[in-house]
This record gives sequence, structure tokens and C-alpha cells, in this order.
Amino acid sequence: MARQPKRWIVHPKAPDHHFLRLSHIDPLLVQLLWNRGITDPAAVEAFLSGETRPDDPFRIKGMNEAVTRIRRAIRQGERMVVYGDFDADGVTATALLVQTLSALGGFVRPYIPHRVDEGYGLNINALAELAREGQNLIITVDCGIRSVEEVAFANRMGLDVIVTDHHSIGPQLPPALAAINPKRPDCPYPFKGLAGVGLAYKLSQALLRSHAQTPIRNGLAVDLQEGDLLDLVALGTVADLAPLLDENRTLVQRGLARLNRTQRPGLQAMMGVAGAAPGQITSTTIGFALGPRLNAAGRLDSAMLSYELLATDDVFKSSQLAGQLNALNARRQQVTAEAFEQAQAQIEADGAESLLHVAASEQFLAGIVGLVAGRLVEQYYRPAIVMELGPQQSRGSARSIAEFDITAALDRCAQEGLLVRHGGHAAAAGLTVDNRKLPALTSRLRALAAEELAEKDLRPPLLIDDEVSLGELDFARLGKLQEMEPTGYANPQPRLLSRRVLVRDTRKVGADGAHLKLTVSDPAAGSRASITFDAIAFRQGHWHGKLPAHVDLVYALEKNTWNGESKLQLVVEDVRKAS
Repeated sequence: MARQPKRWIVHPKAPDHHFLRLSHIDPLLVQLLWNRGITDPAAVEAFLSGETRPDDPFRIKGMNEAVTRIRRAIRQGERMVVYGDFDADGVTATALLVQTLSALGGFVRPYIPHRVDEGYGLNINALAELAREGQNLIITVDCGIRSVEEVAFANRMGLDVIVTDHHSIGPQLPPALAAINPKRPDCPYPFKGLAGVGLAYKLSQALLRSHAQTPIRNGLAVDLQEGDLLDLVALGTVADLAPLLDENRTLVQRGLARLNRTQRPGLQAMMGVAGAAPGQITSTTIGFALGPRLNAAGRLDSAMLSYELLATDDVFKSSQLAGQLNALNARRQQVTAEAFEQAQAQIEADGAESLLHVAASEQFLAGIVGLVAGRLVEQYYRPAIVMELGPQQSRGSARSIAEFDITAALDRCAQEGLLVRHGGHAAAAGLTVDNRKLPALTSRLRALAAEELAEKDLRPPLLIDDEVSLGELDFARLGKLQEMEPTGYANPQPRLLSRRVLVRDTRKVGADGAHLKLTVSDPAAGSRASITFDAIAFRQGHWHGKLPAHVDLVYALEKNTWNGESKLQLVVEDVRKAS
């Protein structure tokens, strides 16, 4: 089935008075920031300078209690565990906090559950084993905010628990010594969008600043600065699709600078196998090259491989681990493609007109169900759940669209006794269900989707920042667009629309002709009509031989360098017959 046609939405122009009060800034940038809701002059200046107002980590609810307990654990030589998650956000958060606690003289070890054997988050078997080992303090990163029963069990086993988690809050907070999450209604911290690794960084900040003011132990020398951790913050924040606005944008901006000169042998080795040169690492590099490799271990093997890559100082071991992650990533791509075909066949057999899709199979691997669900959403623009069927219980991942909060829907199902556990965000969630309840869960979720989506226009929106003619494009314009970097979730790469573009040539490129290469020009440019632009339309090779002479293009503007020559290139997101 072909993808859903997109609904083009051109952002309305900012009002004239807004351009006047920001007349010292290029109008294109003013419009781009207006489109992203950044309208206050002080916020505009902060965005363009990359400097948000620094916020005290101790403003986060529970931070004082957490720092006090951790300082006591370090002073008394207690054994601590950083309990993480198996995705890139959780792994980077685990590595970051272990590095901090070790530098402060703590006895600490990481624990990342196995996706298949244990599932997401705190689990009772792991906590029991950690108690038997003689651990005293568990600090979660990127998990735990909905683990009410598990934290209560840990307390009964004599373990103190500090939760740091950025996921949505459930109806009840876990009975932890501290539950650190800016999304708590009673948390005064102004920025709510930190990733798991961002919260781990805020805890590390608080610990390092506390030690600098009042040493944990006399004579303890700490060879670690806050900035040393920012490469991990950038990796996890971008890979987890946290919004690249406000404090996140500042952290990622600084983190990219650190990442481009990282001294971590593991990151250097991973950049090598990914073909990502130090000095040229961007948020796009993280999203499409580094993040997927870090995630591959947790999807198909053990996430401890990725942790070891980030933590090791051994150059030879780094090379081995980077090679393993590269091979796992290639296998991940293959099994995802195969599972997507199988899920798509199920959906077509069930009737693709449904407002919420569910695909389930014993053959689906737990590590790739989220990726498959995401691809189904791209294909159909409907909420999608993909389940790995187990003997008694099944686990799955859900991905959704802007019009449907999937975690809120799962909350309602949980209240009706249809789920074992669940958690996540509005757009993504994980869930576990008893197999006997899976039909009822599917029926209930589809009913909830029908309630909310039946009257809505369910064509995927394509938000367009501004309309320009090709004749206006030059390297100066590209330079202005690049001031929006780092781009990503909530701050996407600027999209431009040019109408009645003349198509001079097309050809298929890539494996099986999946992509389309175009040569285009602006017939309205007068004497500049001879100026042409190369364009690439990924996964749109089906347009070859079918495009009219004049088209409307939505695209991002980039620089393409080949054999030492740099040219402007249009990266086409969508194309239509000229209006």
C-alpha cells in the first residue's frame, strides 16, 4: 500500500510588528523561530546565542534528598548500583552517572536489564539479586517512575531507591527516597523536556557542585568537570528524540562540541565504523549513525555492550566492541525490514482502514517491535502497536500520531484491568499484556481511537516554514538556516516550499532505484534561469518518469561536497504537480 498523501501546512507569516521589534535579526530566522513558538525577544536572543538561563539542579524536586543520600553512601563506603535502560538514552545515562559516582570516590556498578529476559525497568528478580549481593543504594536512570510495586519490594529488601526518570507520571509515585522527574506536578523546575541522560546530568551537576562547596571527604580530589559529561548528554538526548529546545538545545550544542573532540576511545571507534569523522558530527549524525548503533545492542543482544563501549579506556577493546555494534546494527536493519513486511501483511488482511493497527507474532523480536511500529505509523499515519507473542504474556511497543495520546489510552486500559504494566510518552509507549486479554485490549484501544480520531483529517501533516523561489537560494541563505542547528525533534530542519519548479532531469539512484535524483531550476528567475540545483528525494524513486514539467517542491537546503567541490542541494520531502 502506498503511503498516505501528506497534508501541506505552510506556517502563517509572523505579524509585521513582530518583525519590527526584531529588525536587527534576519527576517527568515525571525519567521523560523515564530513557527517554533519562540516569540519573546529574550527567548529569541537566547536561542540564537545558544545560551539558556542556567537552572539550578537543586530546583528539581527531590534533588536535595538524593544528593544527601548519595554523599552519605560515598562517605560510608556503601555499595551503589546505577540501574538503567537498554536504549541509547538509558545507556548513556548509566555511563554518565557511573563515571560521576566513581570520580567522587563511590563504590558503584551498572545494571542494565536484558530486554528479552527481564523487560523494561525495575524488576523484582533483579532487585532481589542486587540485595543478596549486598548492594545498599539503587539509583535508576531513564526508568522507575511507574515502578510502585518494585520500589516497595526493594524497600522491604533493605534497599534505598532514588528514581530519576523523564517518562510520564502514573497515578501514584513510587515510594522511593527521592523521585526525580520534572514532570511531577509539584516540581518547580521550569524545563520539563529533559531526557533520561539529561536528568542524570542534572544529578551529576548537583553532586559535583555540592562536593566543590563542601567536600564529601577531606582530601578527595575529583578529576571530573561537568563539561566532560556533555558528549554523553548530546548522544542520549538526540537519540531519544527529546525536544531540541530550551535547555536541551544548549546541552546538545555544547555536547556536540565535546563529541567532536571526544577522548573516549569507544566513541572514537564507533565514529570510525560509522564513517563519521570527528569535527563533522551533527545531531543528524547521532540520529542516523551513532544512536542506531548504540541502540542495536539492547535490541538484539545485551545493552551492556554499548555501556562497555562508552565506559572503556582500552583502545583495542573499543575497536572490537564498535565492530560488534556495527554488525548488530546491520542485522537489526534486516530483521526490522522482514518484520515490517509481516506486520504490514497482517494489517492489510485485517483491513487497513482501521484507526489503530495491531500486529502480533511469536516471530517478532522484542528489540525491534518499536521500530516496526514506527514504520507502520509512517506508512499509514495511524497509531500502531506491535506485539511479541509469548507463552502466557506478550510484550509490545506502541507508536502514535499527534492526534492520539497513546499512553493516556493505555492508562484507561490499565484502569480496566487489561494490562500488566505499561509506560511511556504521548507518542511512544511499552506494554505487557496477558495473552487472554489481548483481544479485549485490541478492541478497547480501537474503540478509544475511534472516539478521538473518527472526525479528524488523518493525512500526515507536513509543516512548511516558508515559501521561497529557487532564485533566492544561495550559501548566505543556507548560513542563516544553519543558525537553527542543532535540529531535531521540536526544532526540525527548516522546510522550504518552492512553487512551479521546472524539472529538467530525473533518474533513479540507490539500491533497486529506491531514490530519485533530480535537476531543477526556477523558470521565473529571468536571466538566472540557467542556474540549476541538484535535488535528492529519498525513498521516492517511484516518481521517475511520472513527474510533470512543473512541480511544487517541499525540501530542506543543504550543502553537498563531492571531490572537493561544494554545491547547494535540495533534499526533497514531498512533491506535487504545480498548483
